[in-house]
Amino acid sequence: MRTTLPLDTALLRPGLRLAVGLSGGADSVALLRALVDQNREPGRELGLVLHAAHLHHGLRGEEADVDLAFSQALAAQLNIPFHHMQVDTAAEAHTHSESIEEAARRLRYAWFRQLISEGEIDAVATAHTLDDQAETVLAKFLRGAWTEGLSGIHPVLKFPEGQILRPLLATTRAEIEAYLRSIGQPWREDSSNRHLTFTRNRIRHELLPLLESWNPRLREHLAHMAELAHDEEAWWQAELACVAPQLILPGRPVRGGGRAKAESLAIDIVRLAELAPALQRRLLRHAAQQTGSALDFAATESLRTLALTGRAGQKLELAQGLRAERSHRELHLSAQSAGSTIANSTKVALEFTVGVPGELEAPVFGIRLRIDVTTDSTGSNSSPKLALLRTWKPGDRVRAKHSSAPRKVKEILERMKVTGSSRAAWPVLEFDRRVIWMKGVDLEPEPGIEVIVTPLAPVSTNAASIEDAIPK
Repeated sequence: MRTTLPLDTALLRPGLRLAVGLSGGADSVALLRALVDQNREPGRELGLVLHAAHLHHGLRGEEADVDLAFSQALAAQLNIPFHHMQVDTAAEAHTHSESIEEAARRLRYAWFRQLISEGEIDAVATAHTLDDQAETVLAKFLRGAWTEGLSGIHPVLKFPEGQILRPLLATTRAEIEAYLRSIGQPWREDSSNRHLTFTRNRIRHELLPLLESWNPRLREHLAHMAELAHDEEAWWQAELACVAPQLILPGRPVRGGGRAKAESLAIDIVRLAELAPALQRRLLRHAAQQTGSALDFAATESLRTLALTGRAGQKLELAQGLRAERSHRELHLSAQSAGSTIANSTKVALEFTVGVPGELEAPVFGIRLRIDVTTDSTGSNSSPKLALLRTWKPGDRVRAKHSSAPRKVKEILERMKVTGSSRAAWPVLEFDRRVIWMKGVDLEPEPGIEVIVTPLAPVSTNAASIEDAIPK
């Protein structure tokens, strides 16, 4: 029995010259066949001018050659124009230090844009499905994406040359294969889709089936999450367009009013503090993007902590050359040149003072820290002592329990295999010019002093720990 394939025809308009990205696989073959069928069905004609476009990635040898021949023959059978091109994906990946997957995607969309710019077609349709959407959302979640990342594959991707359309995003792979069998249409199987060296294949063949044993509707839920994230991201962008100009200012203030031109921008921290945490993060990331920097969660929380609880004159250096400095009323952001040492640093410089004895909450580190004095080691006749909770710095040394000599913090982090932003923001506690506590390491106890550290609950702090924030 012949079945129909669900298509989002709202993306299409009569007269549109549309090329279908045709790989020869089930998804793209089904999309092409369904569009051709609906385009010719009396009373339901779409009014499209259809083309087919096949990119040979220069991978898989003879198998890829057969894919090209299959796609060309299908286009000829359907009597539609066929476009094809061959690229060397492996060489491109090596040149640009990309994975094969990244290079293949970049080359594919570059060619689509080229086709549109040449004027023979108006748009390209790709056969991304609900299953692809679920895999993409899950992959981005595992990498620690923000809300915009969880929006996954968008129904329409806009380029200056034209649009990429995805009419099958609500259609499952099972529906596609059922449709092709019902019309007796063969397709090609890409053997590389079974290689578990590719991240997407591991998600598709290992992780998703495992998670579906907990919830059989997981793919549907992930696709719904993408739609919610996409719509909410559109709302946030509109909100930012209204709020950002009021809080993000150019340059620095000068006496007598006005602002001096400078290679920096500033955020009004008084007004920032009045906003909800969600909008605070959005504004900080938006401001950083204007300097050419992309912030992860830990860096965003570092900026937020500096803005809301820092002191005038306190500075912060982040990855990608972003520098922040706190004044009494503003947070100033600037970017170093690509060649500077600071620009290539991933060091996050944060400091919090705490009395001895005393207690401190540090949301950016995700901890509550309490220092108890067990004996009068701080000196009863001296002024109150202070300890400094901060990120580690080169030259810091600690004495781990049962070790014979002090060790460099840098060496300990290397042995712990702590890398990236997490390493840059690793906290230590300094007292009397000695590091007496280090996250994740049991140190020799300091005579007369006890350091008690507990994790902060995200509900009460609106911040997560650095480990939760940086999925590397």
